Amino acid sequence: MEIYRKVVGRGRLSHINTLRKEIDKIDTMILDLLNKRAEIAIEIGVEKYKAQEDNFHAPDREIEIYKRLLRLNKGPFPNTSLQAVYREILSATLSLEKPLTIAYLGPEGTFTHLAGLKQFGSSANYIPLKNIERVFIEVEKKRADYGVVPIENSIEGIVNYTLDMFIVSPLNICAEILLEISHNLLSLEEDIKKISKIYSHPHALAQCKSWLENNLSDISLCEVSSTARAAELASQEPSTGAIASEPAATLYGLKVIERNISDSRDNFTRFIVISRELARRSGKDKTSILFSVEDKPGALFYILEPFAKKEINLTKIESRPMKKAWEYIFFLDMEGHISDKKIASVLDELREKCIYIKVLGSYPKYINISCDSDIRL
Repeated sequence: MEIYRKVVGRGRLSHINTLRKEIDKIDTMILDLLNKRAEIAIEIGVEKYKAQEDNFHAPDREIEIYKRLLRLNKGPFPNTSLQAVYREILSATLSLEKPLTIAYLGPEGTFTHLAGLKQFGSSANYIPLKNIERVFIEVEKKRADYGVVPIENSIEGIVNYTLDMFIVSPLNICAEILLEISHNLLSLEEDIKKISKIYSHPHALAQCKSWLENNLSDISLCEVSSTARAAELASQEPSTGAIASEPAATLYGLKVIERNISDSRDNFTRFIVISRELARRSGKDKTSILFSVEDKPGALFYILEPFAKKEINLTKIESRPMKKAWEYIFFLDMEGHISDKKIASVLDELREKCIYIKVLGSYPKYINISCDSDIRL
């Protein structure tokens, strides 16, 4: 029996080695094809330069690539992994033409940084900035190709400062990114009982309020500018902790004491990509606007009525106080692109009824890959 097991074992090992050699052959083929793809991309870059085409990055082309590959994928390679692999392929290929420069609300390791990586890949150049205003300025001054800033959180709501910037900025929304927020307790310490102080962003502390009250009610909570800054401080001070992301733990050499400490497991932040250019129609788009109306009975009803008549789905409407007392500006998202006839028509109606209106942009609608195979990254 023992001899039989050894013979069978050797047979299986031989088969495994044969399969591994097949994988090696496939990896070599993939490498050759990636380099052929890169050579063509370089050639495209040369042609764009000859044609004096400034817009070397084509987000709509990337969307077409994702959609096509996801439709063709028959498995067993999962779509989520296919998306991640091609995000890096496209990022690396584009860097051969001209690396994208991405401004974002920093420092390195923030959730905004993670959102940027999800959208543009690791081959882009990232510029961390101290506040949202600086992100807008870098893009406006052409020192960055795109900017990434938060616009709303599923728990804390709208990011008012981002909306305020759009009132004075000529930039457009060209994409949106939905990122699941997972808060973790990080520290140099291994024992949670040794932690006497916790740093984090006010929103993160609010989103973990119940967990903190139940587990660390006697320690001091210190608000800082970002979760990444919290991790940085915790890395410099023993007996302190930070509420931040797992990548921040790796970046700052911290241990993950507790994972997923958010009070709600359904915690998402929506980020937007800002650009000097308008996004082209993708077929599954969203349009965002800001508007203000006169303070009179039924004013908001008359604004919203045209959307119902033209069967335009509104995905969000939220008010924001203006500088004058009891005056409000509204932020509204609708399904469709500004180039669609019924969207253009309803906007024309709104211009006649509103005392202020601004189109912030039309851009591809984010669709969760787990819910829809025809995904927009």
